[in-house]
Amino acid sequence: MPLQRVIVDFAADTSFNDAKTKIQEHYAIDIPESSIRLITENHAEEIANMDFTENKIYASAVSCLISETDGTMIPIVEIKLGEDIDNSEEIDRRKYRKVVWKEVRLCFSRKSDSIKRIFSAVFGSVDETGDALYQSAQRIGFDKHTKVHGIGDGATWIVDQFDRVFAKQANYLIDFYHLTEYLLEAAKLMDPINPKAWRKKQQNRMKKNYYRQVLKELKAKIKSDQLEDPKNPIVACHRYIKNRTDHIDYAGAIENNLPIGSGEIESSHRYVVQKRLKISGAWWKEDNARAMLALRVLRVNGDWEIYWKQKNLDAEAA
Repeated sequence: MPLQRVIVDFAADTSFNDAKTKIQEHYAIDIPESSIRLITENHAEEIANMDFTENKIYASAVSCLISETDGTMIPIVEIKLGEDIDNSEEIDRRKYRKVVWKEVRLCFSRKSDSIKRIFSAVFGSVDETGDALYQSAQRIGFDKHTKVHGIGDGATWIVDQFDRVFAKQANYLIDFYHLTEYLLEAAKLMDPINPKAWRKKQQNRMKKNYYRQVLKELKAKIKSDQLEDPKNPIVACHRYIKNRTDHIDYAGAIENNLPIGSGEIESSHRYVVQKRLKISGAWWKEDNARAMLALRVLRVNGDWEIYWKQKNLDAEAA
């Protein structure tokens, strides 16, 4: 069991081949790469089937938590056999190999005055993503009195899931920097001479919740024949803000020292998901990717020791 722990520890962060090299370097043990892969994937699959919801981070409920979710694409290999091919036949499956990209949705929740995050990740439907988001909030200390501050890029499915799992306890805010991208493009036409000044002026208005003034100024520049042109930056910016006025309360967030940008979830993708599942040359079967993702989440959530204590207890009982 101690050796298996070493194997999984290395292979959770590096390729199986690099893990083999590190084990040989530090422990002078030569283990085949195929064995390292098998042992790691078996443990990862066990982890994927475990439930850590009851492992609460705080002893009591928290008054306010921050929750975010977003997706990233990872490489998946699918084997598509024809109907006329027996699955048990000895065939070269590489001929039927299809490489695709699939979205992983990562979620996290944290106490508003703490940097300790609890993550969850899914390949599944938007409802499964919402459930995962709720589970992360439960572990932080969500209860019927907790206020949830959600931030995201304005995708309808994210807003719908916050409404579904947190209902009236959640306030959802459009990521300020995503909004700025729309203002940046519109500024080139609104004020060609000094677009930076125009953009900054609108940003300051938005931070004070003066979005009506921004909408009025944008609308004044839209010609009648441009109203339905989504490629026009001014039209796109006006539509983006107008359709999301229920989720624009930057003034309230700033006053309560809450974030107005979703940079946390975007950077989290890099070190939770992409660092291992998007390394050069790595293509995954979906089941193995799910398991490895569960292993990565286990480690970043601080549940590593809990898992191995349970494995040692199981080994002693056997």
